[in-house]
Amino acid sequence: MLTKFQNEFKSLLKIGLPIFGSQVSYVFMGTTDTLVAGRASSTDLAALAIGSAFTHPIWLLIAGVTFAITPIMAQLYGAKEYSKIGYKLGEVLWISISLGLLFLIIYPNLYILVNMLQLESEVARIAGDYLKALSIGMFAMTIFTCLRCYSEGLTLTLPIFYIALAGMLINIPLDIIFVYGYFGVPAMGGVGCGYATSIVSVFMTLTLIIYIARSKNYKVTKPFEKLPFPSMSTFTEVFKLGFPIGLGIFIELAMFSGAAMILSPLGKEIVAGHAIAMNIASFFFVISLSVGLAAATRVGNLIGAKRMSDARFASISSVFLCTMIAIINTIIILIFKDQLSSMFSSEEAVVIVASSLLIFAAIFQIPDGAQIGAIGALRGYKDTFAPMVITLIVYWLIAIPVGYFLTYYGIRNPLGAAGMWIAMIGGLSIFAVLIILRLQWISKKFNRVMS
Repeated sequence: MLTKFQNEFKSLLKIGLPIFGSQVSYVFMGTTDTLVAGRASSTDLAALAIGSAFTHPIWLLIAGVTFAITPIMAQLYGAKEYSKIGYKLGEVLWISISLGLLFLIIYPNLYILVNMLQLESEVARIAGDYLKALSIGMFAMTIFTCLRCYSEGLTLTLPIFYIALAGMLINIPLDIIFVYGYFGVPAMGGVGCGYATSIVSVFMTLTLIIYIARSKNYKVTKPFEKLPFPSMSTFTEVFKLGFPIGLGIFIELAMFSGAAMILSPLGKEIVAGHAIAMNIASFFFVISLSVGLAAATRVGNLIGAKRMSDARFASISSVFLCTMIAIINTIIILIFKDQLSSMFSSEEAVVIVASSLLIFAAIFQIPDGAQIGAIGALRGYKDTFAPMVITLIVYWLIAIPVGYFLTYYGIRNPLGAAGMWIAMIGGLSIFAVLIILRLQWISKKFNRVMS
């Protein structure tokens, strides 16, 4: 049994390690933004935190539909139905372009929502301008995600890593130039991070299009040979699978964004410290996330090949591996929390807040790691609706209300930012247990149907 686990871990890591590299690159782009903006001022850092609180949930709610492409392509690839893959890619590309166009309308107008918050006027202004600067980047990123999911479904994860790495490296000098002002470019503060992100997103998208069109690795699926408008069956399949994925991630990230908004009246030092703790937690989480994303491909391939018992074992392995990684992350964060916090800000008050919250961020890793292993496997089974419902109930009916209560009232005394983190840990732990039970039930169901 141990040998079987080791072999499955190798299969997951073969797919997942390049995904990990890609995810680290994505997170490091955000980390670079935080570092550069934080060194500019706590006002810019707080504005960036508020802007990001809007950016990611809204993008994932809409563009998250394209995440359905990974299990769709993975099952077709496992079944060796190569001729269908290229045709399907043409259909989903049109869906992605249509979704991306929405961001050219939404993001320039998000300042309206920002102005509704109880923020300092300068923080609100910078956050609103940052979101405007992101609009083109979010359009490009939607198309990139479609192509990325297509490539990952074919287990071709290494090219995505190379392109993401290049994007991350380009983002560093662009951030510095636009935030601080060099080479004739005016200093834009936190807003400059938005322009840098847009430029990098366009670069990554164009590079991936060219690579897929020219690389022999994709030729068997004939990408871009046909670009048919989506049929009703494809449209229904993508949205039936993808909308719950996007909405589920939106609900989860909205919990984090809601936490930032709940904490915003406590002052910019608290908001900035919370942003740093979240950024560090996200950076470490990408290791488990990468295995979870690999599980969607691995399980999807096995189901397409009609190997149901192997798919179940791969699912169990993904949960174990993600949890093991999360425990290691917890230990590292607890040991180095002070050093990690000081990397992100030069203001002592912000560093103290961030360091104290990292204790909770470390504990947060364990249930977060377990649930992402299960979620990834469930996507491989094309099971997305029930996880979305569980996410909604646990995060918004339990974690957020409890978090607000603990932050401002508490059982005896208000707990401040710590109260919000305690509630998020509790909510995520409940979610992890429920989603693993769901995976057990689904995998057994597939085995019974095929036996």
